[in-house]
Amino acid sequence: MNQGLKILRILPFKVAACTSQIRPYAFKSNLKIKWVRPAKIPCFKPEKSGDLEGFPQVDKNQIRDEFKHCKGLDTANELVKKLFTYEYAPRRFTVAHVVNKTAEKVKRHNNDFGSHEVIIAKWTGVIRAWQEVMERFPRNKRLKVHLKELIDKRKKYLRYLRRWDYKRFEWLLENLNLSYKPMPLDVHWVTRKDSLRKLTDKYCDQLKKDKLDELKLLLEAQQPAFLEEKIRVLEFIQDEERDCGIEPTISQEEIDNVKKQLAELQMKIEDSREQELSEMDK
Repeated sequence: MNQGLKILRILPFKVAACTSQIRPYAFKSNLKIKWVRPAKIPCFKPEKSGDLEGFPQVDKNQIRDEFKHCKGLDTANELVKKLFTYEYAPRRFTVAHVVNKTAEKVKRHNNDFGSHEVIIAKWTGVIRAWQEVMERFPRNKRLKVHLKELIDKRKKYLRYLRRWDYKRFEWLLENLNLSYKPMPLDVHWVTRKDSLRKLTDKYCDQLKKDKLDELKLLLEAQQPAFLEEKIRVLEFIQDEERDCGIEPTISQEEIDNVKKQLAELQMKIEDSREQELSEMDK
């Protein structure tokens, strides 16, 4: 009975030792490759939404839009005028001012309030205002949901406008300082295994390139000696054929071409050395 209990206690360790030897996924590479998972960008961030600029700064000392044509403010006290500026107004009035200014950039005419361009411009102003709030209060979940829905709605309208009138679509992006990022046709998830495969292929390609570059430098260093030996051999063959009274198979022009090639190579080596010395002096 005691022997049976001892066998049962030892058996799991033996099974674990056997399985650990045949696990292919436990293989650890010796290559100096480190992969770090890319940081996830939230959907409300400007990098993801396509907004290339943030909420603009409004001059707090200017009179609010609804009181600009008020004649009573012309003769009012400076303190009274200050009460009608954006400095003492709630934030929603500043946001409304920015939204109207953004819509005026893309209006077709003065009474244009419902075109696609104006709607997208107004949404852009609201999105940038909400993004500024989200930077200060990143845990506001309700605003985060509303912001994501508005960004998706704007992207849908931009997709429609891109399909209907591409020139106006490009003009709108330029005026609103936006970048349109359509959904990819083939969604490829970022995984550690696939990324390590790509990094390994890149490492192997770079290793091959480095080895080939080293071999190329080695052969280029041996090239002058090879050309000198070639000239010596060609001249020897030419002299032997002349002494034996045989029609020469090697012409003097061929030897001169090799000598010219050797001279050009030596000049190139000297120029590279001078350049290296000048760089070291700097």
